[in-house]
Amino acid sequence: MTLAELRRYAVARAFPPPTDLLSAIRRLGYLQADPIRAPARAQDLILRHRVAAYRVDDLERHYPQLPLIEDMLHNYGFFPDEHRLLLYPRMLAPRWREFIDQHAALRRSVLRYLSDQEEAHPRELEKRLGAGARVNGWGGASTATTLMLEALHREGRARVSRRDGGIRIYAAAHPRSPARAPAWRADGLIRLIINLYAPLPQRSLMRVISMMGTYKPDVDYGKRVDLLVKRGEYRRDTVDGLTYLWPANETPPEDCANDVRLLAPFDPLVWDRSRFEHLWGWPYRFEAYTPAPKRKLGYYALPMLWRDQVIGWANLSLDRGTLTIQSGYATQKPRRPYAAAFNNSLRDEAERFRLFLAVSGPVHF
Repeated sequence: MTLAELRRYAVARAFPPPTDLLSAIRRLGYLQADPIRAPARAQDLILRHRVAAYRVDDLERHYPQLPLIEDMLHNYGFFPDEHRLLLYPRMLAPRWREFIDQHAALRRSVLRYLSDQEEAHPRELEKRLGAGARVNGWGGASTATTLMLEALHREGRARVSRRDGGIRIYAAAHPRSPARAPAWRADGLIRLIINLYAPLPQRSLMRVISMMGTYKPDVDYGKRVDLLVKRGEYRRDTVDGLTYLWPANETPPEDCANDVRLLAPFDPLVWDRSRFEHLWGWPYRFEAYTPAPKRKLGYYALPMLWRDQVIGWANLSLDRGTLTIQSGYATQKPRRPYAAAFNNSLRDEAERFRLFLAVSGPVHF
């Protein structure tokens, strides 16, 4: 496979025909979540390309009625419920184990509350148990009860039943099925990650596995990958000096649609920054946590996909019903004979964004 074929393949498999919400998440296998709205959260920005007629916050509205869970993989996000078998049992990260050990009485109280109540809103739980504030993992302050709910979630004793304005509302975890063998779980996690990010550099796969830390089964992942390749499930090939993995039964398309798509910073197509640079030849950076004077792309720059090329980025802002799109380009904006097709596609994408956000006013470029 050539680099151009690999690029077309990556784009085509990232955006199959849109489907319903549950089917889209099952097809992804995992959906990364992020709380920043600029102008929408990452999970909504990812889903709008993959779910027919998707509107901002549809996931939050429909989540309680769908067989979905929130949990950790290499970061935090949403899974189809059937993937719980891959995630548990697992060890807690040291900071969570230390917190639970230091607050054993609070843990018992929260577990009793979850047993007695249908759900636990962090504010209501704090009113009932009031254990004061603690420093959270991001340097801010959270109540001890909120942190305990999160710790119990990581431990598998609590689940997120719904959200209220973005706030996680918890309930007691459902009973779990008997634990599967570590090798079975490891193979399932490898399949999940490759399905999400393929074509995926093998070194990126191993980096994602290392990010899972204490959450992964204790097996030799390198050997499990070799075994899955030997079985014929995955193809492994070196493309332009980098070794990639992808499902063996998939092939690149002949061409790509003349579409512009503005992508979430964590969209599966662009999440792996090393693959991004290999496929598109320039470094995209997420700069929300970069000091403003040092930003080059913008606070929440959305990668701009045109056909099979990520040619630049766009920053979107919403003010009193008006959506403004400011674009930047890694090299230059498409010129003749492609300029008209690109401009029309960009206007189409802007209209899709307006509908997605339920914006009544105009779009400004």
